Amino acid sequence: MTDPRAASPSVPPVPGVGTPTSSNGAGEGGELGSFPLVEESAVALLETDATLWAVVLAGGIGTRFWPLSSATRPKPLLPLSNERPLIADTLERLAPLVSPERVLVVTSADIANALHGAIPQLPARNLLVEPHPMGTAAALAWAAWEIARRAGPETVFCTLHADLAVGLPQEFRRAVRRAAAVAATEDALVVLGARPSRPETAFGYLLPGEPLDGESGMEQNGPCRVVRFVEKPDAELAASLIEEGALWSTGTFLWRARVVLDELRQVPEIAPALGALTDGDLPAFASTVQHVSLDRGMLERSSRVVVLPGDFVWDDIGTWASLRRARELDDEGNGAVGPAYFAESSGNVVHTEAGPVVLYGVSGMVVVVLGGYTFVTTLERATELKGLLDELPEEFRPGS
Repeated sequence: MTDPRAASPSVPPVPGVGTPTSSNGAGEGGELGSFPLVEESAVALLETDATLWAVVLAGGIGTRFWPLSSATRPKPLLPLSNERPLIADTLERLAPLVSPERVLVVTSADIANALHGAIPQLPARNLLVEPHPMGTAAALAWAAWEIARRAGPETVFCTLHADLAVGLPQEFRRAVRRAAAVAATEDALVVLGARPSRPETAFGYLLPGEPLDGESGMEQNGPCRVVRFVEKPDAELAASLIEEGALWSTGTFLWRARVVLDELRQVPEIAPALGALTDGDLPAFASTVQHVSLDRGMLERSSRVVVLPGDFVWDDIGTWASLRRARELDDEGNGAVGPAYFAESSGNVVHTEAGPVVLYGVSGMVVVVLGGYTFVTTLERATELKGLLDELPEEFRPGS
């Protein structure tokens, strides 16, 4: 039978969540969403040193980068930290450690085909497509279950978001290796930490306690038990946590599939749905699970979190303001994608795809120019776009 989804000539068809399953939960042909049986290649991996897997969380359009991000150009496909789409940059960063055959990408149905077009090296069965946004804790549960089935429950895997800016990628991979070694021997949820440079309210904070080995603490960049995890504190609490020695969570985690699934059984929004996942009934899992992030749902509540400091350069590409930290700037702190001229101006961000932009005598501005459309705001107000989008008339929504 011809698959009607094969009509698109440019992007390989991506099987959806509704793929029929067999009675034991293992689908025919190894398609996505059908809980395939463990393959020979996965079994072979268990007998080598190269057993590290990875899960990339890449759902959502990314409204904080409106109007550049839209339903037709979701955030994971945007070249924000360099000239590559964020999702392609993420896989390239992982490639020396984890081949595409051992990377699972969790995304939403509305952007799945476009996403796969940007990373054609990823096997189609490794793209896990949610029927609706389930939250990152549910996405993690599904991915951990898939890894446990394909490579075994003791398999160590790295979980990370697709919108991270990382400098010194070799140092990043070294930190991942060190964290993987901890996760392989400890029933712990290991988080790579970065030393804060400001009281950022959009990040998670990890307050380290005793060294995991009793000796190598923060001063030696050793793994430490986390006594408190706080996701997105207000500015006052963020400053207080920094004073106490807290680290930023980089959104990069190392853990074993079994440990993650055991911990998720303690998360009330996830636990009632895990039985359906165990039975191979993905639609039932998706309809039962409640939306919660892995940070608030699991890490804030867990007593098994461990932080390992990293020496790589890190930032979260979450808002237009973050591009001033991720991109190369001129001497006045201006950053631009596309032709821009800055005169007596400082600390601005310009993204233009429709000709030159000139800024004169202004500071802290965001200017986005698409075909026939111009958006101007301040860096400060660019973090508050939801209210604008809720009231914006349809004719003022480019690419929506």
